[in-house]
Amino acid sequence: MPQLAKIEQERHFHDQQAAERLIRIKLGQEDLEFEDREYLEHESWIRPAFAMLGDVAGKAVLDLGCGHGMASVVLARQGAKVTGVDLSPGYISEARARALANGVSGEFLAADAENLPFEDESFDAVWASAILHHLEIPAIARELKRILKPGGVAVFCEPWAGNSLVRLARKYLPYAGKQRTPDEKPLSRDDVAALREAFPDLEFRGYQLFGMVRRLWSVRRSRIWKVLDIMDGMLFRVFPKMQNQARYVVISLRKA
Repeated sequence: MPQLAKIEQERHFHDQQAAERLIRIKLGQEDLEFEDREYLEHESWIRPAFAMLGDVAGKAVLDLGCGHGMASVVLARQGAKVTGVDLSPGYISEARARALANGVSGEFLAADAENLPFEDESFDAVWASAILHHLEIPAIARELKRILKPGGVAVFCEPWAGNSLVRLARKYLPYAGKQRTPDEKPLSRDDVAALREAFPDLEFRGYQLFGMVRRLWSVRRSRIWKVLDIMDGMLFRVFPKMQNQARYVVISLRKA
């Protein structure tokens, strides 16, 4: 029963988040309509991670842990046949509303990522942002291998555990969006090794070392952030092992 209790705790936490977002939407503090760039550029890794999906036009794409549904809308605008899944019924309601408000279609349903209600080889691609570190890696690896078509790709954007200073900051420093569930933890090398056993063709990219200082400010300083992101990109190209010190990682998996 511990796994069931964990799932219920996760569902309750994210339903609360969705309810808080709904209040802000009703008060006019947030808008369901948005432009693609608002999602693709809200973090430095999102646009390059999206590019790793390739051309999604006409393809069946699963937005795993779809949350507020912004990624689903962007994928649908690119011509994908989108299915959005989230553990939280509250977030599924918001994702449906956001798709409708932006004039795109998609199927949205509440489901457990480790036990997906789909036939084998249902999807050409899977997109997921900040969900993998909530899950049991062997279970999600099995599901990905089952639902992906041969040659299909899955792309994950995840918080990373390699930097000890970042771990301390996550534990002790106040910053926006810090809320998390008790059982979640940043992705680790052991997690990546387990994924690589199931998907030998795994690609790993780190994002934000210098750039992570943006987490300490609520005001966007776009010019400074861009300079820091360029510095990070140069550092990681010259010294690839430094990616282990990044704040976030993007992982792509391809089914043989």
